[in-house]
Amino acid sequence: MNLLQKGLLLVSIFTLPMVATELPKKPNIVFIMADDLGWADVGYHGAKDIKTPNIDKLANEGVKLETFYAQPMCTPSRAALMTGRYPMRYGLQSFVITPGQHYGLPTDERTIAEALKEAGYSTYALGKWHLGHSKKEYWPQNRGFDYFYGSTIGNIDYYTKKRNGVMDWQRNGKFIEENEYLTDLITKDAVRIIEEQDGKKPFFLYMAHLAVHSPYQAPKKYLDKFMDIKDETRRTYAAMAASMDDSVKEVVDALDRKGLRDNTLILFISDNGGIVGSGYKSSMKKVAGDKPAPADNGPYKGSKATLNEGAVRTVALLNWPKKLKAGTNNEIIHMVDWMPTLVGLAGGTAEGNKTIDGLDVWPVITQGKATPHESILINAEFHKGAVRKGDWKLIKKASLPSKIELYNLANDVGEKNNVAKDYPKKVVELEALLNEYAKGSKPALYFKEYMPFVIQDVKTSDMKYNGDEDSGQEGEIPVLPKD
Repeated sequence: MNLLQKGLLLVSIFTLPMVATELPKKPNIVFIMADDLGWADVGYHGAKDIKTPNIDKLANEGVKLETFYAQPMCTPSRAALMTGRYPMRYGLQSFVITPGQHYGLPTDERTIAEALKEAGYSTYALGKWHLGHSKKEYWPQNRGFDYFYGSTIGNIDYYTKKRNGVMDWQRNGKFIEENEYLTDLITKDAVRIIEEQDGKKPFFLYMAHLAVHSPYQAPKKYLDKFMDIKDETRRTYAAMAASMDDSVKEVVDALDRKGLRDNTLILFISDNGGIVGSGYKSSMKKVAGDKPAPADNGPYKGSKATLNEGAVRTVALLNWPKKLKAGTNNEIIHMVDWMPTLVGLAGGTAEGNKTIDGLDVWPVITQGKATPHESILINAEFHKGAVRKGDWKLIKKASLPSKIELYNLANDVGEKNNVAKDYPKKVVELEALLNEYAKGSKPALYFKEYMPFVIQDVKTSDMKYNGDEDSGQEGEIPVLPKD
């Protein structure tokens, strides 16, 4: 064997195994969550007065999920995303965790961050957490995230980061005072994180905006863009949406600059529908007066916190230039599906020691397959619940006077015609299905802790939501752990 042959043999020995064992590159995942965004408050859904060109670009060049379901409110929806399990399975089905409460996402629930971390990902959480604040064990950096920058309670002042005089703004457990606009701060941090990536290790960036949730506040430069909107609350809401839209552009631009865009899946999803209705009470009345709430849920009935489509049918899109063809998907997909779908893409294992409700919907998104869901649970509480099976949706309200509603969403997306009396057999079928789901529920942690307030506040017991209850009882002081 001559020297050249020996050299070639040596090269083959070292190169062949590397080629044989090379694995497909795991995608980076950027999950951007809007808060209380109305279905019709983005340009690609027909918004006229609100401008969202960057979100629209992602949607029009990506996959628009037009039958995507979330939970009716902030905490339950985030819990569904994090666990892949319906919130009623661990007591987070009712209402939200308000500042004075002491519970959180149970620590025996495995999160998507933990699963992705096990799959080799760096994990980052920015912005609003809302899955427990009173104990550090509930904080995101103890639930699978390597890094957290933001607020743990439901809503804070966008500038002072305070709720009833208590500041809740931290970086990795250290409370810090920063008076810049919240959207700007988490955007700068997201850009920094992206710029620091070396491309050798995949990352999961969970960017949870507080926008467009109350309190309604926006920088003057954005307010000035919407002076043609006469209603002051709607104008501010539009300005907040525009600020969030610019944030989306900055994140996408950062990915482009780093050369990471082609291997990054971006999701933009609202946690629930927007707040619509005739007006506010309590603290929010000081902001909005007797004017209507600012959001527009388009053709869908109801507001955030109801069981109607307006609460749970949300803005949702995916964008991944090299993997996803532009289009619209009308199959049923639920927030619980992201756990198995994203972890599956990462080559990890979604299910731990508990059965998850979510299903891998990547074939639905990429191959045009039908939804794997025979039915989905909208929610199940002790006094009300809703379920969808095929085109049929049943809403049951057990609190007196009780009520049964049945809708065929194929021809009545606005839930205008209750056909329960016309289809008694379908009612019986879906009631049985809803009750079967409910057998797997645990008592709501909200009621367990809030019962003393219910005696004094009938509104709370009936869950009449008018936009300001994320702050809890008026004057409710946030309970945060001391260092």
